[in-house]
Amino acid sequence: MKYLEEFSDPVLAGKLVEQIHATVTKPWAMMEVCGGQTHTIVRHGIDQLLPDGVEMIHGPGCPVCVTPLEVIDKALEIAAQPGVIFCSFGDMLRVPGSGRDLFRIKSEGGDVRVVYSPLDALRVAQQNPDKEVVFFGIGFETTAPPNAMTVYQAKKLGIPNFSLLVSHVRVPPAIEAIMQSPSCRVQGFLAAGHVCSVMGTSEYPELAERYGVPIVVTGFEPLDILAGILRTVSQLEKGEHVVENAYQRAVRDEGNPAAKAMLADVFETTDRAWRGIGMIPRSGWRLSERYREYDAEYRFQVRDIVAEESAVCRSGEVLQGLIKPHECSAFGTVCTPRNPLGATMVSSEGACAAYYLYRRLEAPAEAVTTGG
Repeated sequence: MKYLEEFSDPVLAGKLVEQIHATVTKPWAMMEVCGGQTHTIVRHGIDQLLPDGVEMIHGPGCPVCVTPLEVIDKALEIAAQPGVIFCSFGDMLRVPGSGRDLFRIKSEGGDVRVVYSPLDALRVAQQNPDKEVVFFGIGFETTAPPNAMTVYQAKKLGIPNFSLLVSHVRVPPAIEAIMQSPSCRVQGFLAAGHVCSVMGTSEYPELAERYGVPIVVTGFEPLDILAGILRTVSQLEKGEHVVENAYQRAVRDEGNPAAKAMLADVFETTDRAWRGIGMIPRSGWRLSERYREYDAEYRFQVRDIVAEESAVCRSGEVLQGLIKPHECSAFGTVCTPRNPLGATMVSSEGACAAYYLYRRLEAPAEAVTTGG
């Protein structure tokens, strides 16, 4: 249980909380980028232990949540085609598209399979040469290297019936987009440690300097989060804005050179739409020209599919940190994990799911009465 029990010690947590209270003299608002960090904060009540006026803003770091509606619809269109085996991680199957989800496709006879690695999907392609096998490749920089490796292997082994539906996004451009928003209240960031374990920290100093915000690379256990908050408020109180690595047991400044080399070979940067947020320039990856034959959007001719977001679901505002989940009138009533309006209620890293699991009683009273 290394790095689990040690980093959940309540005595040490109490000491960190005391240090935070002793440091803070004024209100501050900081954003944890990663959805995994959001769940730790909400589950353990970390934000409720902070001094009055110190606010944690939940960021868009949930890969399932930010996958745009049009990409979900592309996945549904491909998965419904005869002769296709559509492979995905399990948390994507209940993400709603414009009218259905992957579970519905499966119930209607589509061959939709849950896998635990993109390489599992590649093996399915090897075992079913008469079928087209598609893997739904989503996520941030953390999941991109294994997806890139799988495409690399498909090309190297000459497996023609495998393709990747790509919806990869990058964190630094998202931070920039958040800071450029007129409604931005963020004064500091807890950066996602697993992303930085791949990419390193080289992209963050420029952002910290340009926007005058401290960026602290942080892990995911309670003590990680509290230590990251302490470092962030310490910088804010001193008027500093530098990048600090508070997750040195996993993150090096240079990141993972082998993973970065694989990404540079297989992918190229592109503009990417984020669900509920919109288009962010150069915020995503797509397969490079060398690997374009493995791009499911081209292979199945679904590039032109467009979709409109739900007018009822406010997940976009949640992802931008403009509202907390319980401030949405649909939360916990017409929108639940069983019947979600948006991906933030489905994903294991979604902020709405975290509030439903750990703070569902904070739903607005009028929403509770109208929702039965």
